[in-house]
This record gives sequence, C-alpha cells and structure tokens, in this order.
Amino acid sequence: MPAEVAPLRRKPVQQRSAQRVEKMLAACAELIDEVGYDGLTTTLIAERAGVAVGSLYQFFPDKRAVVQELTLRNLDRFVRTVSARFDQLELEHWWDAVDAVFDVYLTMHREVPAFSRLHFGDVVDLRLLDPGKDNNAVIAEKLVGLISEEFGIDPQRLALPLAVAVEAADAVLHMAFRRDPAGDPALVAEAKEMVRGYLSSRIPEN
Repeated sequence: MPAEVAPLRRKPVQQRSAQRVEKMLAACAELIDEVGYDGLTTTLIAERAGVAVGSLYQFFPDKRAVVQELTLRNLDRFVRTVSARFDQLELEHWWDAVDAVFDVYLTMHREVPAFSRLHFGDVVDLRLLDPGKDNNAVIAEKLVGLISEEFGIDPQRLALPLAVAVEAADAVLHMAFRRDPAGDPALVAEAKEMVRGYLSSRIPEN
C-alpha cells in the first residue's frame, strides 16, 4: 500500500514486535465487537493485548490508526479470498464471479471479528482505506482488477458499472444486516438480483 496510507508509525522488524502488533489488532477487533468504535480507547486496546500503552504508541499514533490497519488487513484478506475462490471455482460467466464476491463478503461479515461493525471502514471515515478515494471506490477498483483479469474484459468497461454496483449492493446489504445480524436472506437475494440485472446490461457476455 502507498506510504501515505499505511497507519503504522513504523513497521515491526523483530518477531517479538510483530507479535505485539498482532495482539493489539486482535484486541482491537474484540473490543469493537464489545464496545463499538466510539467506546474504543488506546488504553483498552493495550490492556486487552497485555502490552503497555507506550508500546502501542510506538506503532500507532491513536485508535483510528489501529482500526485503519485492521481494516486494511481485512481488505487484503477479502481480495486474497476472492482471488482464491476464483481459482477454485469453474467460472463460466462473470456472474459466477459476482456471486463469489457476495459469498466472501457475507462470510467475512459473519465470521471475522469486528467486520460486522467496521465493514471496510465507513463507520470511522469514508476514506479510511485511501485518503484520496471513498472506501467503496477502493473496493470497486480491486474487483475491476480481479474480474477483468479472470474474464479478459477491458477494465475501462468495468470501472463505472462496478463502482455503481458496489455502492448499490453496499446500501442493500447494510439494510439486510440491520434487519438480521446474519444478513436477512430475502434482502441478500434482492441485492444479488439487483446487481445481476444492472450489470447484465453493462458488462459484455463472456
């Protein structure tokens, strides 16, 4: 990631330092599930991680930076998991790829600590992932790269449609998780159908 995006004050070099950072991130995720972002403090993170507050400040300037690093790692996990899913499945059509993206997102929402609260950072900052772009724009760009490579579609043709699809799906999925912590099945199905119908008129047939 670009240097200006990286929230770490310094990158841990020694294994012991790296383990401390991992403990801080795990503690941050647990606490967000328990008290939310507003209730989160650096003191709570340090106490839960079993480190001194001064140790936390060696790597992070504030709680926002800890959450930003956690969210960036979730983004990396999302992209790597989607890419792996593309490799595992026999994707005959771009829609199969879109369906896989939905499934990965839903699984992370249900299983990854703090993801259901943070998503990709909008609760903290609409530009948490990249100061120059909205969070959804970052997600859309990642998906453009994955889908264009998988199906040999010109990324320029995908850019705008996927940006719109991500925004629309994000809104409906938020609604689905407001109604049901696991994601209201009817609304999830509506989100998939909405995206499929829209993209069918924008993306060339494979």
